[in-house]
Amino acid sequence: MRTPLQGRMRTKVRRRPSGLVLLTDRRVARGALVEVVASAVGGGVRWVVLREKDLPRAERLALAVELRAVLADVGGTLVVAGPDPLDGDAVHLPAAGPYPPPRLGLVGRSCHDADELARLTTEDYATLSPAFPTRTKPGYGPPLRPEGLRALVDASPVPVLALGGIETPDQVRACVDAGATGVAVLGALMRAPDPRGVAATLGSAFEEPPTATPEERQ
Repeated sequence: MRTPLQGRMRTKVRRRPSGLVLLTDRRVARGALVEVVASAVGGGVRWVVLREKDLPRAERLALAVELRAVLADVGGTLVVAGPDPLDGDAVHLPAAGPYPPPRLGLVGRSCHDADELARLTTEDYATLSPAFPTRTKPGYGPPLRPEGLRALVDASPVPVLALGGIETPDQVRACVDAGATGVAVLGALMRAPDPRGVAATLGSAFEEPPTATPEERQ
């Protein structure tokens, strides 16, 4: 039986983030940001969300140009955090706004609970966080864990990416089992000595059958 939110699901079909999605953070990256992203792309990442919101627009735009060039070679997509698409057509917005969302080719929004999901209107996807305890934002939560994630996925009118504290293939699989179309990862890739290898390992979990119940992976 559909919930009221699910009844509002739009019928239009767009390419949305799925699989392994990389969120950038140059402050924790083990190397130059573009090089770290390029390595992760070599390991299978096809969606990148450019954060770095503290940079001046000109510097952020230059980063966007470089990252789009990296992704263009593999047919990937750059999504920009915040309402300014930096000459692109894809943004990821915070839960706080703006409302209504801008009219662009792809719009995502950060959500954390059912009330925030209920505010979605024309967004194409949402992230739900934190899925697990996270080193990037310690104390941020409480974590949803697979059971809580599943409940919110069931209530969401749009496809969902799980975000927060995802560092192992088992955690990836648990999020997929809970209904997420993909997982968004920051620390596990930004901090990795070998982003390519970590991306390949995490990405392989999307192709594997579950080996444990979501509860067992908490």
